[in-house]
Amino acid sequence: MSALLNRFAAWAQRAMPTHQQMAQSRWIPANVLQRDLWRFNRRSVPRGVALGVLVGILLPFAQIVFSAVLCFTVRANVPVAALTTFITNPFTTPLIWAFSYKVGGVVLHVDSRAGGAIDKVFSTMDLWQVLEWITAEGKVLAFGLVVVAVVSASISYLVSGLLWRNWVAHKRRVSQGKVAA
Repeated sequence: MSALLNRFAAWAQRAMPTHQQMAQSRWIPANVLQRDLWRFNRRSVPRGVALGVLVGILLPFAQIVFSAVLCFTVRANVPVAALTTFITNPFTTPLIWAFSYKVGGVVLHVDSRAGGAIDKVFSTMDLWQVLEWITAEGKVLAFGLVVVAVVSASISYLVSGLLWRNWVAHKRRVSQGKVAA
């Protein structure tokens, strides 16, 4: 488990934008570039993970920018939040949206006719009918996205906090010579 965490930490360090790269962006406000928001500690990392998941699921565009700006408000780690926005990508977004539509339908108790709406969209080629469906079913999808985003962010906060704690405890045991690296 620790080898997997070490590999992930090494990959994340290579993949994350640096402080200097973010400073060069004209879209990032100067207050987001404070050094406290770039330190890795037990509070800022889980906050960054949760914020990145929340923004990644809710916003289909400019996710890194929004997550970086929101990091200032909750004192989250900017690079971690930016990295975790990639939970949504061209491969996962359709799955997340389909799941969110189902969750929204279940939570809002949409009748069984809505279950066939997705098949109807894929079977039709008329753009007007697709637009009518999107406006009629968009509320279900939007509500489902909010529910999935909040639940996913909460779970990711708890899991990343536990992983961070275990990783630090393992490093402490290794440094004290109680466990082989």
